[in-house]
Amino acid sequence: MKGIALAVETFRKMWRNEYVQTGIMIAVIIGIVFGFWYGSQLVLNTQYPALAVASGSMCTVKSMRCDGWDHPFSPTLHKGDLIIIQGVDADSIQDTYPNSDIIVFHEPKSSSADVDSLIVHRVIAKEKRNGLTYFRTKGDGNGRKWPEMLEDPEREGDMWQDYRGENYTWDNMISEKLLVGKVIMRVPWIGRIALYMRNSSGMYLIIILIIILVIVEFIFPMFSRGNGEAEQQKEVQVPTVLSRASTRAR
Repeated sequence: MKGIALAVETFRKMWRNEYVQTGIMIAVIIGIVFGFWYGSQLVLNTQYPALAVASGSMCTVKSMRCDGWDHPFSPTLHKGDLIIIQGVDADSIQDTYPNSDIIVFHEPKSSSADVDSLIVHRVIAKEKRNGLTYFRTKGDGNGRKWPEMLEDPEREGDMWQDYRGENYTWDNMISEKLLVGKVIMRVPWIGRIALYMRNSSGMYLIIILIIILVIVEFIFPMFSRGNGEAEQQKEVQVPTVLSRASTRAR
């Protein structure tokens, strides 16, 4: 029993320690972030449940930069949007252009090291071949803009080629093997945070914020405690001096 009581008392002392509390708080925040991310992967059935749009190939706003600031809610996707992706069966993808699904897929390249480049484009047609579903795709902002391209959309579709011979492409279409999922939601602006963190200036900003957080959490409290102890010592010394002066006066 004494061992248990000692352990409980030790835990209480550790819990009252500011550094331990800060460490636990950071661990909880990290756990929540990672739990949400992996939980989203499970619920949405995809390895990439959320992505930031990094290009303007889906933007349909004419004579304007596709920055998303001046026209955040105009169709269809803008650079800096955060998109939510759901993993679905290839046969369920809608190809009824111009109201077809927007999909995210790995870009086919000549080397396996480049297969993780992700593309977000709209499906304009799909076809079954040798048991696999292939998609013809197009960026809404490329060529004639969506939804104006109605007569013959396949003429302006993407030209995908793959040189590995693994059925990743056929007749300029991408295979379901490259499919990540379809876009089910977009949130304006939020994706810019992720895009900003990808460049060097963004990383420097994160480092500066971490340094500021450390200073606020640890350095300032240390100075505050030092000043407080000094003030307490002065308060203790003053009555002593006064009492000696009054004794001499007598």
